[in-house]
Amino acid sequence: MSELTTRQRFRRMFKHQEADRVPMLASPWGTTLERWRREGMPENADFCEYFGLDRVAGMGGDISPRYEEKVIEETRDYIILHDSWGTTAKNWKHASSTPHWMARTVVDRKSWEAAKKRMVMGPDRIDWDYIEKNYPEWRRNDWWIQGHLWFGFDVTHARIVGTEQFLIWMADDPELVSDIFNTELDCSLQLLDMIWDRGYTFDSIFWCDDMGYRNGTFFSVDMYRDLLKPVQKRAIEWAHAKGIAAHLHSCGNINAFVPELVEMGLDALNPLEVKAGMDPVHLKRAYGDRLVLHGGLNAMLWDHIDRVEAEIRRLLPVLKQGGGYLFQEDHSIPDSVSLEDYRRILKLARALGTY
Repeated sequence: MSELTTRQRFRRMFKHQEADRVPMLASPWGTTLERWRREGMPENADFCEYFGLDRVAGMGGDISPRYEEKVIEETRDYIILHDSWGTTAKNWKHASSTPHWMARTVVDRKSWEAAKKRMVMGPDRIDWDYIEKNYPEWRRNDWWIQGHLWFGFDVTHARIVGTEQFLIWMADDPELVSDIFNTELDCSLQLLDMIWDRGYTFDSIFWCDDMGYRNGTFFSVDMYRDLLKPVQKRAIEWAHAKGIAAHLHSCGNINAFVPELVEMGLDALNPLEVKAGMDPVHLKRAYGDRLVLHGGLNAMLWDHIDRVEAEIRRLLPVLKQGGGYLFQEDHSIPDSVSLEDYRRILKLARALGTY
């Protein structure tokens, strides 16, 4: 088969058809890119272009309550910022880590209602200059384009409320939780409708909603069915009504939720976090004819070149069968991976991922 474009390649994967090769994607930490530049990658190089990876673009808008952003403290090593979601967090500048959440604005029903009143959607919440500048190139080069959504458990517990408080609300005040989830989705879909109606179409929706951790899900299947599944289903149905796919990112062990996701028509799942108990071979055998699998390559092995190459040799021939697979690590590439080793990984993946 002759070489396909990224969009052609993705479309075949989403139809569960084989292509010229599996699509290849990557998400390195910023500190990983810094290392690769020190080891020879040109300073201003786009890493996807430099490594010949597939190209995915995204667009969406800001659904936050738009609280005033303030720098609370800044040093050469970190910054403490009060953001537009009303959350104060500390982020390290030269180390890869999750934020340290320090304070919240939304702490109860009253403060949520105040935040909700600020979430009035309009064209000013979309970066039209960015879209107008880049969209023609994305389509001309046949990239895969995603419409980004912000809703669900992950954005709420991390960006707005805090994990412990939000889990308590899920048990004690499910009506409040449903209102938050539906408000977030309503706002996101309003913005995507504005983008779509101006002629900037996309190939799939994509949203992040980490529903699991290392040992299992953050909440029960029953709670999922009552509170979150109906909202996710609404997003999927919105996408399918437009003839596009629905693609979910959810870290952690979400094995208990996968049958629910497949049942309501989810098209693709990422990242298949192996170290949390997700088995990509099992998922391929159980759901591979209905669900595009994206990821599943244990990032904990990537700084052990012999081990990661052995894992790729074990998994890729199975996962690529019949299409429906996107090659990527199951978490961001750590800065312990050298430029030379990453080149070796990609060379092997291209060889084994070719049909």
